[in-house]
Amino acid sequence: MSVRKLVCTAAVAAFLVTATPLAGAVEQSQPDQTDALPFLPDGPQVWATRTLAAQPGQPQPQFLRLDIAQLTPRFVTSDSPGTVKITGKIVNVGDRKVSDIVLRLERGESLDTEDDLRKALREPAAAEFVQPNFTKVADELEAGQQKDFTLEVPLRGTEPTSLAIDQPGIYPILANINGRPDYGGQARLAALSTLLPVLGVPGGETKGRPGAPSKLTVLWPIADRPRLVRTGGEGESELVDDDLAASLSATGRLYGLLQAYEQAIPAMSTSMCLAIDPDLLRTIQAMSTGYKIRGGIEGKGKAEAKLWLDRLKLAVTGRCVVALPYADADLVALNRAKLPNMRTLALNDGSKLIQQILGVQPLPDFVWPEDGVLDQSTFDELVTPQPDQKYTGMKSVLLDPTGLADAPGTAPVGIGGKHPVTAVKIDSMVSDALQGSASKPRTLSGVTTPVESQPVSVQNALSVLVFRAGWQGDGRNVLVTPPRRWNAPLAEMTEFLSAAQKLLGSGYATQTGLEELTTATPATTNAKVSYPPEAGAREVSTTISDEVTKQSLELGGLVASMQQEDKEHTAPADLADPLWLGLLRAMSGAWRQNEEGARSAAYISQDELNSLTGMVGVTPPASPILLGSGDSPIPVTITNKLDVRVTVRIVLADTPGIRKLDLADQVLPARGERVVRVPVEVLRSGRFPVNVRLTTPEGVALGDTVKLEVSSSAYGTITVIVTVIAAIALVLLSGRRIYKRVRARNGENGGAPSIENVTPEKSSA
Repeated sequence: MSVRKLVCTAAVAAFLVTATPLAGAVEQSQPDQTDALPFLPDGPQVWATRTLAAQPGQPQPQFLRLDIAQLTPRFVTSDSPGTVKITGKIVNVGDRKVSDIVLRLERGESLDTEDDLRKALREPAAAEFVQPNFTKVADELEAGQQKDFTLEVPLRGTEPTSLAIDQPGIYPILANINGRPDYGGQARLAALSTLLPVLGVPGGETKGRPGAPSKLTVLWPIADRPRLVRTGGEGESELVDDDLAASLSATGRLYGLLQAYEQAIPAMSTSMCLAIDPDLLRTIQAMSTGYKIRGGIEGKGKAEAKLWLDRLKLAVTGRCVVALPYADADLVALNRAKLPNMRTLALNDGSKLIQQILGVQPLPDFVWPEDGVLDQSTFDELVTPQPDQKYTGMKSVLLDPTGLADAPGTAPVGIGGKHPVTAVKIDSMVSDALQGSASKPRTLSGVTTPVESQPVSVQNALSVLVFRAGWQGDGRNVLVTPPRRWNAPLAEMTEFLSAAQKLLGSGYATQTGLEELTTATPATTNAKVSYPPEAGAREVSTTISDEVTKQSLELGGLVASMQQEDKEHTAPADLADPLWLGLLRAMSGAWRQNEEGARSAAYISQDELNSLTGMVGVTPPASPILLGSGDSPIPVTITNKLDVRVTVRIVLADTPGIRKLDLADQVLPARGERVVRVPVEVLRSGRFPVNVRLTTPEGVALGDTVKLEVSSSAYGTITVIVTVIAAIALVLLSGRRIYKRVRARNGENGGAPSIENVTPEKSSA
């Protein structure tokens, strides 16, 4: 490669590209915060750039920013216009004037192989093969000024501004802005690189249809990060924030996903399938009846939620639907944490909820794990039926090619064993292109480029899709899965699906349903699951899974202590199931590489668990407790505000002067109260602070610890016994001492009577 090529390629690799509204460029949010970005369904989308660093690793000088509002055509066919048109504006974002601002659209050589395309997705391909003349945009721009522009260049021909494209191909293109900042020379100050698919040259050659068209399937995700705290009656449900209100509105992300799906269904009814997070569905259903934000603020999205949910019900009638694990739980992390019951709940409850709310049966026994990969242990657990939990076992799974070994080709493969499974493969090249470089930063010569915008990612993805169908159309399966929480603007989603419809309409691709793939006879039956090392680093952290494990043990112990009072009262599962679902939210795949979000979800689930256990406890007495005797019991009032019976254990903390005696576990009736006389032995008189609390028989703490003030002036039985024994000992010791003294004196007189027994003689006169 020439020095000029290296310099050009390294320069392109240093650009920051972010998707923004027309007001200007902003840094792209993290995946769980993207709902705040607005959508412009009827207007152009801005592809924004920032300027180059003088040298890698040094601060980036700010001079110009190139905002491309429109690129047409996005997908060139024989009936497309004969020119490529870009419109947008150039903004001086620096601190000095920039003069002689010029723009040109360059292109590289056609990318003819899959390896070439994969490299171009990792780092921009060289685009200096054809360099038309520059077109002046502005004589000068002072700091803060901007200038709109329109550049139109011929696709083919020999003009000095032409891209000189005379045959079909996938071409790298580069919008290149040059200018001269004050105190500097003429230089490239901003640029944007992407791919342009040319299936047919207007007025020229068209790529011939392949012998066997590609089999296209699109799994369209409807998911979000967990936001539900609890569900309740009308207006009583609670969410962590109100971001979904904006996402469900006419300019929001979820609104755009649903509208793009609705628009594509007439032409792609067989190939399109929705992948829905049941927790999101439950959340929106709760919003549609009124809700509050954590802290008591009234939610604003009731009308938007109801309208969106009604549209979704209509759109999925008779259509393919896949249930994601509840809250999109990280199945591998759940397995590593040894939480099989929660894993089963994530798979079983989700399908039932979708059927209940939408009235459609999701694809049965099918799993699409986070990142499309499973480790062997989790796979083995998923395929094993569990009759006691009404889990029939996984029969088919959607995996990324990196998650499979010994699985050649693109057709479904069989994974053998006691419970055979059909593995359907994701087309990783198209799907990764839609993901963009957010999780896979591009690197070149030690320079890491910032995150790309969604418009560029979508443009690259539709280019790869055209390559699959037009150049590799050998009957291969092309299953496209956009990112789980995709944040592309509506116009970009529409562009991608429009490209798919063109390929279907022109015979380069044919529709294939996901259910057809899951029930197909596998091409091979000896494939194996493979868990890439980098996937483990993205799992929900062990810190979070350990916390969830601790909470699950507490919840399990609480459930074991509950019994339903009668058919008119609540069943224990009605109280516990919402908390189990809350634990799944803390283990959501949305928190991969976002431990702060996972910690927040785990804090909320613990708070909800504490609220439930706090409904059972000791009621503090109104006054100190006076004991009439040493063996008088301490009266303790215990209360149950739950609508189930609860078996509890009264626990007295060790207290000097009081000895605890055995007491059987107590059964508290639903919404009942009892006074239990706790047997104790008072060892001395005085005033004693006694700490009392309740636990379940398994040791789960219930309610708060209550301090009782106990007073006693009586001696206990032990004290009396000790006193009597001491008195007897004192008498015996005293008698023994007197006896010894008498014997000693008798010995000194030689057996003569003691002086006390001698009668004195009368004295003589």
